[in-house]
Amino acid sequence: MSSSLILRDPGHLILTIRQHRVILDTDLALLYGVTTKALNQAIKRNLERFPESFTFQLTAKEKQEVVTNCDHLQRLKFSPALPWAFTEHGALQAANVLNSPAAIRMSVELINAFVRLRQMILSVEELARKVNTLEKKYDTQFKVIFDAVRQLMQPPPEPPRKKIGFHV
Repeated sequence: MSSSLILRDPGHLILTIRQHRVILDTDLALLYGVTTKALNQAIKRNLERFPESFTFQLTAKEKQEVVTNCDHLQRLKFSPALPWAFTEHGALQAANVLNSPAAIRMSVELINAFVRLRQMILSVEELARKVNTLEKKYDTQFKVIFDAVRQLMQPPPEPPRKKIGFHV
C-alpha cells in the first residue's frame, strides 16, 4: 500500500483497542514518512513524553486480533515485535519527536491550529463583552421592547376547559 493512498484515506487506519481510538505504529510511521523502527526508536528515546494515555504496546492476543481483522496489517503476522498503539495525543506528540518533513509539517500545523483557536476564543469573548455593554447601555431605553419580547416568548395561557358530563 503506498503512503499516498494512506494519506488520502487515513480513516481506515483508526482502530478501537482497550476502548481507545488508536493508530498502530506501522501506520503512523507511513503517515510521517519514516520506518516503523525509526518511529519506535524516537519514542523510546523520549518515553517521558509518552504516558500510557498517549501510547501502549499491544498484547500478543490483541496483535493477533488486529492482524485477523485488518487486511492492511497482514504484514505484521510473522513479525516477532508487538506493535505500539498511539492515541490521538500520542500521534500528535510523535510529530514533535520525529524529524521527517511530514512530521515537521504536522507539528507546525498543530501550532497554527492552536493559535487560530485562541484567536477565535478571544474574538468571541470580545463580542460577548460588546453585547453586554450594549445591553447595559440601552436596557433602560428599550426596556419596553425587551419586556414585550419576553412576553411574546411566554407560552399562551390555556383557554378554560368546558366541563364534560351532566350538570345538575
